[in-house]
Amino acid sequence: MIPVYNHPRGLRELLARVLDQDKRVFVVDDGSDEECAELLRGVEGITLLRHEKNRGKGAAMKTGFLAAASHAGWAVTLDADGQHDPADAIALMEEATNEPRAIVVGCRRGMDGEHTPWTSRFGRGFSNFWVSAAGGPKVRDSQSGFRVYPLPEVLSLDARAERFQWEVEVLIKARWKGLPVREQEVGVVYQPRGERISHFRPWMDFWRNSTTFTRLITQRILWPRRIRARRLLLPPQSPKARDDETSRV
Repeated sequence: MIPVYNHPRGLRELLARVLDQDKRVFVVDDGSDEECAELLRGVEGITLLRHEKNRGKGAAMKTGFLAAASHAGWAVTLDADGQHDPADAIALMEEATNEPRAIVVGCRRGMDGEHTPWTSRFGRGFSNFWVSAAGGPKVRDSQSGFRVYPLPEVLSLDARAERFQWEVEVLIKARWKGLPVREQEVGVVYQPRGERISHFRPWMDFWRNSTTFTRLITQRILWPRRIRARRLLLPPQSPKARDDETSRV
């Protein structure tokens, strides 16, 4: 499952490599402009869903998961910016089978290299620390978008964040409820400065991260452990249609 928001550069090549994996591919167009939307409409072999307006990565993930849950119990996610090698999905899926019903996070190698944007280096350390402080798992790459999710369990976590912060909230709530979180090393490719398309806004998203972590840490302090650790209530395998703002293409 790939969330997309205005990533036309290299997207067709990425989708071709993903389709080579011979798996069903869900793409959520999160309100992209016409250039990117038209490109996606021309790709055969994908299940394409669209938000008429940009709602954020977390909202796109939830839309894709609801659609995929009708067909599978697991989803592999990767970003549309080309930093992930789709072939690494095999190792992620193998790691998932070592501990069934676990979230597996692709821990990116070489994140301290000179080609890694400073925002990514700082953001990863900032996020890792506060994920742990909020009662989440101790992971090395809490911001990686290359993951394997067990769909019924993750949909039942009720993560509220709608943008990038959804991915860290899921890790924290998974730990609260006893859902295992594992890591598997994967490669990463960062395009040279000026060529890479990123919608991460350092100050705005650091502020959003801070408000999300504040909410979760407050809940950890105020809510008894037995409340936070309530057994996952798994949703049905065939969810009903998405909200009116989401349309299937």
